[in-house]
Amino acid sequence: MLNKQELSDRILVQEHFAKEHLPGALDLQKQEEYKSRIRQLLIEKDACLVAHYYTDEVLQQLADETGGCVSDSLEMARFGNNHPAKTLIVAGVKFMGETAKILNPEKRVLMPTLEATCSLDIGCPADEFTAFCDAHPDHEVVVYANTSAAVKARADWVVTSAIALKVVEHLADQGKKIIWAPDKHLGEYVQKQTGIEMLMWDAACIVHEEFKAQRLLDLKKVYPEAAVLVHPESPDPVVELADVVGSTTQIINAARDLPNKQFIVATDRAIFYKMRQAAPDKEFIEAPTGGSGATCRSCAHCPWMAMNGLENVLHALEQGSDEIFVDESLIDDARRPLQRMLDFSAQNG
Repeated sequence: MLNKQELSDRILVQEHFAKEHLPGALDLQKQEEYKSRIRQLLIEKDACLVAHYYTDEVLQQLADETGGCVSDSLEMARFGNNHPAKTLIVAGVKFMGETAKILNPEKRVLMPTLEATCSLDIGCPADEFTAFCDAHPDHEVVVYANTSAAVKARADWVVTSAIALKVVEHLADQGKKIIWAPDKHLGEYVQKQTGIEMLMWDAACIVHEEFKAQRLLDLKKVYPEAAVLVHPESPDPVVELADVVGSTTQIINAARDLPNKQFIVATDRAIFYKMRQAAPDKEFIEAPTGGSGATCRSCAHCPWMAMNGLENVLHALEQGSDEIFVDESLIDDARRPLQRMLDFSAQNG
C-alpha cells in the first residue's frame, strides 16, 4: 500500500508527464482539416463525440456541431447510455471512459488518450479503499464519479457534484451511516450543507485545491460587482466567499440566470466556452490560484484534460486506439451504483 507522501509523489509525477505530453498547437488550416476528417469518420464508424466542459474549446465545439454532447460527468454518463451510436469517443479523463464502458459494455469506447487521468482517481487506490470500507461494514459507501471502475465496484452509490447533496440527504433519511470518497473538499461541503457526519477519504483535485481565499478577496476588490461562482471541490475558505456553489452545469446556469454582468469563476477555465454561449453579454474572470503567471502550478486548467486534442481524437477514430476495457468481473458491481445514481437523478430531477 502507498502512504500519503507516496500518493502525492505519484500525482506530481503524472501531472508532470501530462504537461510534457500536451497536444501541439495547430494552425487554423490544420484544425479545419482534422475537424473535417473527424466529422467524416464519426459518420462512417457510427460514432459520437462526448466531451467534458474542461476539454479544449475546439473539441467542445466539434462535439456540439456533430450531434454529440458537451456536459458534466453526470450528463455525459446519461447521454452515452441513451445514444444509439455503436462507438463512443470520450474526450475527458479515463474514469469518464470507464463509466461509459460500464454503462454500455456492448459499445466500443475510445479515448483520445488513456494517459489522461485524475488526481482524485490516483488518490484513491482500490486496494486501500476496499480495506477502509471493510473496516466499517455498517456504512453505506458513496463515491464521487472521479474514481476507478474498481472503486465504483466497491461502492453502494456513485454521485457527481450535481447530485451529491440529494443522495446524502436521502441516505441519512434512511438512517444510513456513510463513507464518502475521495474528494475531501466536496465531502466537507456536503457535510456542512446537510449537517450529516461522514467517514471521509482524504484526496483532492489538484486544480480546485489551488484556489486561494485571500487572492479571491483581493480580486473582489478589483471587481466589486462580480458574483463569485465556485465548484465545491474547492477548499472551504473559497467556498465561503461564493455567491453560488455548484457543479459545472449549475455554474453555467447561474451565469445565465443571475443579473450580474461580471463573474469570478473558481473552476477549470475551459468552462468559459459554454459560459459565453449561455451568457454572451457577460464577462468571466478566472479565480486566482496558488501562484501567479508562469509560476502558477495549476492555473485553473487540468493538465490531464488538456491532453485531449483534435489530433489524438482523429488517431483514435482512424486506428481504433486507446480503447477502454473494463474487467468483466467488475462491470456488474460497478454498474449497480452508477445505475442507482441515474435512476435517482431521473426520479428527483
